[in-house]
Amino acid sequence: MNYTNLTKIATNALKRNKFRAILTMLGIIIGVGSVIAMLSIGESSKRSIREEMSEMGTNMIYVLPEAEQRGGVMRDNSNVKTLTLSDLEALQKEVKNITAVSPQVSSGGQAVNGNNNWPTTIYGVGASYLSIRKYELEDGRIFSDKEIKTLAKVCLVGKTVAENLFPDGGDPVGQTIRFNSIPLKVIGVLEEKGENGMGMDQDNMLIAPYTTVQRRMLAITHIQSIFASAVSEEQSDAAIEEVEIILRRQHKLKEGEEDDFVVRSQAEMLEMVSSVSDMLTLLLGAVAGISLLVGGIGIMNIMFVSVTERTREIGLRMSVGGRGQDILMQFLIEAVLLSIMGGVIGIVFGTGLSYLASTLLNMPFVIDTQAVGLSFLVCSVIGVFFGWYPARKASGLNPIDALRHE
Repeated sequence: MNYTNLTKIATNALKRNKFRAILTMLGIIIGVGSVIAMLSIGESSKRSIREEMSEMGTNMIYVLPEAEQRGGVMRDNSNVKTLTLSDLEALQKEVKNITAVSPQVSSGGQAVNGNNNWPTTIYGVGASYLSIRKYELEDGRIFSDKEIKTLAKVCLVGKTVAENLFPDGGDPVGQTIRFNSIPLKVIGVLEEKGENGMGMDQDNMLIAPYTTVQRRMLAITHIQSIFASAVSEEQSDAAIEEVEIILRRQHKLKEGEEDDFVVRSQAEMLEMVSSVSDMLTLLLGAVAGISLLVGGIGIMNIMFVSVTERTREIGLRMSVGGRGQDILMQFLIEAVLLSIMGGVIGIVFGTGLSYLASTLLNMPFVIDTQAVGLSFLVCSVIGVFFGWYPARKASGLNPIDALRHE
């Protein structure tokens, strides 16, 4: 059996029906391209989310009060008073696996400078908050411990707030703005961070000493949340365990009682987001893979047509000594060639589609090499699987009946 000859015969047969061959390959091209594009876009989005979340610190831990229900109404956890400054002090002193701790309280409102105003949120935090949340100062300074103790009316402004309150490009540092009628002296400007993975503007914020927001603006004594930085991402679980033990003791919770707080880590969130992203990517890949099946059915259909059209040719080849096995391999090679050529074009198409999508969506361009290899392998299998039956039918024809076929 001369495979080179059989390949030439199969190639010439495809050349004689170029348009039909292209239409047949189209199903495979779209199928392979869709699979590669979907898997690559899914991987790109996952990497983009990971990078954005990593910018906030993969070793970050945060504590929130557990939302409570009163009179059948679920209260917002920002209004629950289970977290206190004594909890914060206990964590600062006793947790060995964290390097920094900061309280957080927040309030929404209107920031005003002269005739300019902008809706934003002010966050009351400790001095270590910037390092925990990976914020950097572009200009100015952070507030001091003394300013925290004296409820100083000072703040840092995010880029979005600075651009809207000082549209003429003036330096905000040293200027006094108002937030809900309370004057605040701007002592620093934060570096731009842009939007996070959920589309929230990370620069639309004010940062002030937590005592200032807590007492002067909210008139509360509790804190709404606690942010901490673990020694490393690997030590996050150990740090969470320590935090839970200390807070249970602080809140005098007995064994068997549920926690009145929630402790989460950025690494935990990252793992959850990655898991959801992987599931969606596989789902999209599976849906796109259906078009590969449709393409395979198209190959089988065309090969049946080809066998019918070339019945006399098959009979002639058999009458001059051609074996059924040779006929089978000829048609099988045709089907595999259609599938592989469609697969190669599909890989190029899918790669281009992935690059275009990542550019438009401003995500990192990632090509899943496993997806490319798997798609190519599937193409070959499809060619053999869907080409086998028509090829088998061709090899089983009776030479005399084939020569009589009109």
